[in-house]
Parts: sequence; structure tokens; C-alpha cells
Amino acid sequence: MLKIDSTSSSERAFSGFLKKRLGDGICRVESFEVGDGTENLLFSWGKPEIVFCTHLDTVPPYIPPVLENGIAKGRGTCDAKGQIIAMYNACRKLRDMGETGFGLLLLAGEETGSFGAKSFRDMHPGAEYVIVGEPTDNCMASASKGTKSFEVTIIGKKSHSGYPEYGVSAVELFVDFMERLRKTDFPVDPELGDTTYNVGRLESSNPQNVLSDKVSFRLYFRTTFASDSIVSEVIPGFANSFTGIRALGGDTPSRYLVLDGFPSKPVAFGSDAPQLTNFRNKILCGPGSILAAHTSSEYILLDDIRRATDNYVRMFRMLKYDNIEEKK
Repeated sequence: MLKIDSTSSSERAFSGFLKKRLGDGICRVESFEVGDGTENLLFSWGKPEIVFCTHLDTVPPYIPPVLENGIAKGRGTCDAKGQIIAMYNACRKLRDMGETGFGLLLLAGEETGSFGAKSFRDMHPGAEYVIVGEPTDNCMASASKGTKSFEVTIIGKKSHSGYPEYGVSAVELFVDFMERLRKTDFPVDPELGDTTYNVGRLESSNPQNVLSDKVSFRLYFRTTFASDSIVSEVIPGFANSFTGIRALGGDTPSRYLVLDGFPSKPVAFGSDAPQLTNFRNKILCGPGSILAAHTSSEYILLDDIRRATDNYVRMFRMLKYDNIEEKK
């Protein structure tokens, strides 16, 4: 799997490989077109009431795999091809134990806006439980931060850089914007902690000797239960005669089902889980570290994948046979 480049928007070759490779002659294999050239896959053993789920795509750039000393290195090892193999092996174990009523759902486009998850919820009734695989160090996520994204455009006026008094520097206005943002206090959440943000797609194409007449960027927040609505209200107020702001949406912070006997912790990253509204109960858990995901040194321990497989089998049996109402 790691030898196949499945960078977001180009995961079709990977999903095509998995359709052929993971079908065992017993499970039902379904493909759902997302509408952007990608597809979601659902492997079902009986009618799934408990679904294991993770994503097909990875962030760029593609990094070829290396396997040494029980460690797999390369793009997708912990986010999320390690989850795919752990979940698939759990499905095989459950099948061999004579279990039915479970499935493996693989979604496209998680890294670029959960487009596969949004498409799937609109065309499938879902089920009672979904177990979403992300790198959580094999801990159950008790809660996750939300996201809010804004497109910001700052317009200035060109002038010769030797005579800046005849222009308006969009770069200087950008600095003012960021300084105002740094001075904005968001409440600290007792469960999810601080609200954080990042600037991406920052662009100003002016020559070095000409004042910038335009700066554009994306402002991306990780929000908490205490700050989610505040961010949505405060940031549009930064708009003025020079600055345009367009809200691009995002996810709200979420709480997840935690089962007895598993370690748990809150996480600061997003996933497909908030978008899977066609499932009544959600668990977020998987092998690997989020600190390795999206980096040039991404890796996962093979022992953690094996541990995750055993965890997923155990979760299935607890959800199917135990009364978990009191554990929510």
C-alpha cells in the first residue's frame, strides 16, 4: 500500500488497488463516487452495525516507504495506511471468529475537507457505531478540537518602494492584522485547552522594489468548546476598507464514546468523524503518533499496528455484546 502514491485528489489508483486486494470473496464490496474523480469504498460482512473507518488520501509530498527494525517509514505510514491495515486485519480476525455485522469504510479526501465523508453521509444510512482510525497513540480520543477557516484578502496601493508615502503597503496592513489577532484573547477550555491558529497559502507577488498592493492568505483555527462560536463572531469583525474576509466553514469541537479499559485523552486535530452524522455513536482511536503525521519523517511501529488490530477486535466485541450505555 505504501508504494502507491495516494496524495489527496490522486487516490483513485489506491482505491482501485484496494477493491481488488481486500475483497475476500465473502464480504460485499461497494464503491461510492464522490463526484471529484475519487471514490469511497465499503467492505461489509453482513449488515454493518459497527463500522471501522479511515481515509485513503495522504498529504503531499509522497515519500517512498522503508521498512527496518520493526518500523515502517514513509508517507501514509501513520496517517492513515497504518490504520487501514490494522482495521482490515481486525475484520479478518472477526470473520475467522464467525462474527458478522461489521464493515470497513475507506473515505477519500479527508486531508482536504472531508469531501468523501460528506458525500458518504448523503448517500448511505450509516449505522449505530463508527470507529474512526487516526493516529492517537492507540488511545481513545475523549474529545477533539473543531476547525474554522477564513480566506483573507488585504488590498493596498502600489508605489515605488523609494517613495512609500505615495502608496499603501498591503504587507504592512497584514502585519497590523496579525498583531491585532495576537492581542485577541480567546477563553481557555478546561478540556481542550488553548485556541490556536495558523496562516497558510500566504501570497504577495510584488517585486522587491514595489510596495505590495495585495496580500492573500488562509487563516485556520483549531477551536474549543469555549471558543468555537466566538471565533466565528470575532474574525469577520477584522474586515475593514482594506481587508476582506470570507468564512469557509469548518467543524465544531466533538466528544466521542470512550470504552472502559482503554486509555483516553483529548486531541487537537480534526478528522472525518464530525462529518459522519449518519452514525449515532463515534469512537476515534488508532495507532501511530500525530506528531509524526504530515512530517518528512513519518513512521509507525509495526507492534503498534498489531496492538491496534487487537484493540479494534476488542472494541467490536464490547459494543456488540456488552451494555455500553453507562460508559458513554
